Amino acid sequence: MFEKFRLFEKGAIKRLPLTEALNTFLAEDLISPENLPPAPRATMDGYAVRAKDTFGARENEPVVLELVGEIKMGEAPLLSLNPGQTVRIATGGFLPPRADAVVMLEHAEENQNLVEIKRPAAPHQHTLLPGEDFSEGALVFKAGQRITPAVAGVLAGLGFTEVPVRERPKVGIISTGDELVPPEEKPPLGKIRDINSYSLYAATQEAGGIPTLYGIVPDDRTALSTAVEKALAENQVVLISGGSSVGTRDYTLEIIKNLPESELLCHGLAVRPGKPTILAKVKNKALFGLPGQVASALLIFYVLVRPFLLYLQGAEGEGLLLKRIWAKASRNIPSVAGREDFVRVKITSSPEGPIANPIFKKSGLISSMAEADGFLRIPEEAEGIYQGEWAEIYLLP
Repeated sequence: MFEKFRLFEKGAIKRLPLTEALNTFLAEDLISPENLPPAPRATMDGYAVRAKDTFGARENEPVVLELVGEIKMGEAPLLSLNPGQTVRIATGGFLPPRADAVVMLEHAEENQNLVEIKRPAAPHQHTLLPGEDFSEGALVFKAGQRITPAVAGVLAGLGFTEVPVRERPKVGIISTGDELVPPEEKPPLGKIRDINSYSLYAATQEAGGIPTLYGIVPDDRTALSTAVEKALAENQVVLISGGSSVGTRDYTLEIIKNLPESELLCHGLAVRPGKPTILAKVKNKALFGLPGQVASALLIFYVLVRPFLLYLQGAEGEGLLLKRIWAKASRNIPSVAGREDFVRVKITSSPEGPIANPIFKKSGLISSMAEADGFLRIPEEAEGIYQGEWAEIYLLP
């Protein structure tokens, strides 16, 4: 299914301040404009030395060096070490010319203008070399890299204050069904509060999209058509929950087929839950028909819609997917060959590793999603997972 994503154009590239770029994806490769660090730096408090001057030093036969100064933090080293000399240096300080190692404070003893070195230092010990992190002209990050706090730190260290990213997709959310009422209303008998709009809204935010609710649409062809046309005009992606299965009052498929320049890419997935899922392309916009059952709708969002939203933002490969781990099944979990099963699970720890405990609740119960840590995936060629067997787990964000 993911190969169909390439039928859609990604969001436009814009430059975003680094302070606002967390969890976005780079739209272009970034090349290092300089060495990081730019010069040798100390990684320990101690004494900058010429390593060969310390060779042979022992606890009971120390090497004595002349202390000729101190390099304070934020200062450029102005002196150059001659043979037999050393200077004090703090972690992060830049080594003076000719120094190529640092002796830790614990391995030295200072006495007036002399320092006894009690352990030899190897060349480059307790130092960072120029360009050891990133060298000038080297690839820093490829396009598609998610900007995490650590990535932001790298970029700041190299002087990038703005980064090229893709625009976040706007997502319109429609819930369908005569049985739905807004959350603020007390539902009479025969009605139920709208859950899907709000779970999908939050899930869209987590995936980097910009969601808009288009309210509850009754099981009426004209009303749904009007809502879909409005949402498509204002968004890059539209999610319709309910109305995707084959039934007398399920109009989603019919409305999609009647939209100008529409192309049905998928109607029905070999997965459970979520079989009646729809994906259509309308010009360069995507329309998803999601199941009406609340747990099924949210599961399909994580399995299919979330990767699509990340793709539009520039994610590639593994970056499209939820984080995955392997865990042992706590019991036998049956399945049917020919479809992928996604079973909601709670993860617990054990001396043998993570344990996946299945949550066997009906797909109409949202509590199963609230309790779950993730989904256990049963491949389509398997007929189930045996107790104690390792299984792939998609962790919920």
